[in-house]
Amino acid sequence: MLCDHCKERDAVVHLTRIVDNAVTQLHLCEKCAAEKGVETTIALPQHPLGEILQAVQQQATPASVADAGVCAFCGATARDFRASGRLGCAHCYDAMETSLRELLRRLHGSSKHVGRRYEAPLPESLVEGDARAALTDRLRRAVESEQFELAAELRDKLRVLE
Repeated sequence: MLCDHCKERDAVVHLTRIVDNAVTQLHLCEKCAAEKGVETTIALPQHPLGEILQAVQQQATPASVADAGVCAFCGATARDFRASGRLGCAHCYDAMETSLRELLRRLHGSSKHVGRRYEAPLPESLVEGDARAALTDRLRRAVESEQFELAAELRDKLRVLE
């Protein structure tokens, strides 16, 4: 089925309108639906962070310096970052380092982290704690179901862990 508006592409959005008990159907392609304001995959919603980033960066640097960063890996530009609030890939951090540092400095007052550091728990303690919890749960269920031989084995395993 062709688009009712452009008559060129296949219709993928189907709108049904009911006005005064009269039903009308409108079949649109993605492009025409986006032009009429219907959200599709082409019409990506603007991220509010993008507007904030754009305003801060315009105050900070002239337009020629702000648009200087282009990622060689994915092709994303500083303008794309300001519009969406997202970088294209991990390589974008290197390509746009100077503008990102300036942006962080203006947003947070510094481009270096000065707060607390996250310290992950040791992997041995996580595995041991999970194993102990699992054994305790299995022991409880074995006792409830009166499987005393299994319960004795699980009890011995728990004692070894302690």
